[in-house]
Amino acid sequence: MTRSILLFAVLALPLSAFASSFAGSSAGSASGASSAGSSSSDDDKVVVDAREDAAAFVASDGAIRGARLEAALLHLRETGAAAREASDLQLARSLLAR
Repeated sequence: MTRSILLFAVLALPLSAFASSFAGSSAGSASGASSAGSSSSDDDKVVVDAREDAAAFVASDGAIRGARLEAALLHLRETGAAAREASDLQLARSLLAR
């Protein structure tokens, strides 16, 4: 019983956050405003936005792979040599530790 409640909670959290995250990201991209200094904050946003997906991934032992986690893993591997050597689970745990 407890296990099914935990699984439901893990699955429900990313879905509820998706709507608010989508609304915020689409509103920002529709404005077309950007600056040269925003790229590093955009990179940080990719990683921060993936924390809920990373939690679901770690809790499910890799069974649940969200789109935000996939984007963050790709970004981390493109920007850091150490991340290229780490497993997906190790990177997901490091996202949660930030």
